[in-house]
Amino acid sequence: MNKKEQQFDSILLFTLFCIFIYSLLAVYSGSGQYETHDPFYFVKRQVIWYFIGVVVMVAVAKFDFELLERLAAPLYSVGIGLLILVHFFGTFKNGATRWISFGFFELQPSEFMKVFLLIYLATVLHRLAKRELSFKESILTTIKIVVLTMIPFYLILVQPDLGSALVIAAITFSLILTSGISFKMIALLASCFTALIGFLVYLHNHFFEIFSKVIKPHQLERIYGWLSPQEYASSYGYQLNQAILGIGSGRMGGSGFNQGTQVQSGRIPEAHTDFIFSVVGEEFGFIGSSILISLYFILIYRITVIAFNSNNMFGTYICAGVIGLITFQIFQNISMTIGLMPVTGIALPFLSYGGSALLTNMIALGLVLSVNMRSKRYMFSRDENM
Repeated sequence: MNKKEQQFDSILLFTLFCIFIYSLLAVYSGSGQYETHDPFYFVKRQVIWYFIGVVVMVAVAKFDFELLERLAAPLYSVGIGLLILVHFFGTFKNGATRWISFGFFELQPSEFMKVFLLIYLATVLHRLAKRELSFKESILTTIKIVVLTMIPFYLILVQPDLGSALVIAAITFSLILTSGISFKMIALLASCFTALIGFLVYLHNHFFEIFSKVIKPHQLERIYGWLSPQEYASSYGYQLNQAILGIGSGRMGGSGFNQGTQVQSGRIPEAHTDFIFSVVGEEFGFIGSSILISLYFILIYRITVIAFNSNNMFGTYICAGVIGLITFQIFQNISMTIGLMPVTGIALPFLSYGGSALLTNMIALGLVLSVNMRSKRYMFSRDENM
């Protein structure tokens, strides 16, 4: 057995470094609309968060991921406990209660719950020790997974934080697709989700009072702004409309670094956070945007390769969950910026300014690197525990 010691994935790390450079440029340009004494204020803080993130990522990578199976339930319980604490001791800011303040810093439990849930669901699926489940086993497993998901999903949704709740759902769906749960069960879940959307539309059209208790006013306004951005150009659809105008004006090569009219004039709120892709689109154009998206494709591809090379299904499930975590955030953020999806508060991974989201994604990459470093290479077989 030609077993080889594995090191950090150099392609993945170089790709992350390239996205980091993109992040610094976009954060600097996107934050120019905010009057501060130091034009590098947000950039410096982003560098600090990246430094902390890299340290945490390396520490997680050095930790044997297989030991996480023993910690999965306690981590999940801690995450649920923190989400409950938010409702009693959370800080109200920007219309939501999502943070717990510790004086010198604020903690956003919903971000860390994403990783805790990922680890716990990966543990549940790994302990089944089966590649394919019967329909009956699939039903029981799915019920357990859905219950474990719905608890944090609900606690996050009522903060309210629909974006993070959707990311939680995306992680779960990604793991279900990777598991041995039967296709019939997956099709049934998809049908239930479609029926739920149809039911919400029916409530909106015929029982609006009931509908308004389910969907928050600001969420409904975002949907209206998404469906009719021109009609609500001065209200609900303002941010989306300005972002689309900015990206469109970038054309092929962009208007140039720090030269975007829409961004620099302050017409795009939160240009350095949720709408940071509009900075890339306007100032670096189609070419710059395509390069960024290509970097994301390479990142996801490397995680997929690591998942396939893992000889431990627990490691494969972890990678699958991370793929769901990162891919959904990329898709949703870029799609909402160009009008394909409703606007949510989901940041663009590794690019948007912010600490909690960046740290969460770095922890997720650390888990992937841990799986890669402990994947044994064999001359005749890659599979040890499958």
